Amino acid sequence: MLFMRRSHSVLPGFGLALGFTLAYLSLLVLIPLSAAFARTFTISWEAFLAHVTAPRVVASLQLSFGAALAAAAVNAVFGLLVAWVLVRYRFPGRRVVDALVDLPFALPTAVAGIALTAIYAGNGWLGEPLLALTGVKVAFTPLGVFVALTFIGLPFVVRTVQPVLEDLEKELEEAAQSLGATPAQTFSRVILPTVMPALLTGFALAFARAVGEYGSVIFIAGNMPLVSEIAPLIIIAKLEQYDYAGATSVAVVMLVASFLLLLLVNLLQWWSRRYAENRD
Repeated sequence: MLFMRRSHSVLPGFGLALGFTLAYLSLLVLIPLSAAFARTFTISWEAFLAHVTAPRVVASLQLSFGAALAAAAVNAVFGLLVAWVLVRYRFPGRRVVDALVDLPFALPTAVAGIALTAIYAGNGWLGEPLLALTGVKVAFTPLGVFVALTFIGLPFVVRTVQPVLEDLEKELEEAAQSLGATPAQTFSRVILPTVMPALLTGFALAFARAVGEYGSVIFIAGNMPLVSEIAPLIIIAKLEQYDYAGATSVAVVMLVASFLLLLLVNLLQWWSRRYAENRD
């Protein structure tokens, strides 16, 4: 008679582990989000629309989501370039550059905002020559918001793409070149399809971080209504005025819009992974 030996795991059983997981997520994520929706449901539909369609709120939402998307797109391009250089090339100071990529992770957001404002202000190291040569003003404009969101989002793309590039077999590139493929064809047909899922993941992480960013933006934005005011600042202002219904209404709009955009990115990521598997 044969007896099946049960394999033991370091973690507790499935039921207990699942219960702890759901309880932990509920306390940290589901209950707070549900409270925001529940507070919003206490007002009428007309009042909700009045809160979220106010010109000041609409302008702040457009700036927050527009700047976050633009910053994530720029980081997707240059983050891939930075990861490629760190993986494929050896040069003096490479470890220093690799460590500097993580600086936005370790730097407090308020410190980052103050530093960016000092650099890009009209009398700053970069802001003054830019204003003199091109007439472009960075600090206290929507462009300053874009710069701050690009700064804090770059590490997400680099650290997501870098491990995939390290595992990428150089033999595939050599085989493509031996078959007559140009460098551009090798990149677009061999390298890019492989790193695309990771690149989309980095893009989604950078976008998600940028949408809710507050500390590094409020200093360089200038916070001028209808010009350079971000949506998180609108929420803070409404909370300070004890307008909880208005604050939760704006928060719900941001939550739903962020969820839909992240869902779209995840679908694109799933499609790109399926496409890569079918090609293989």
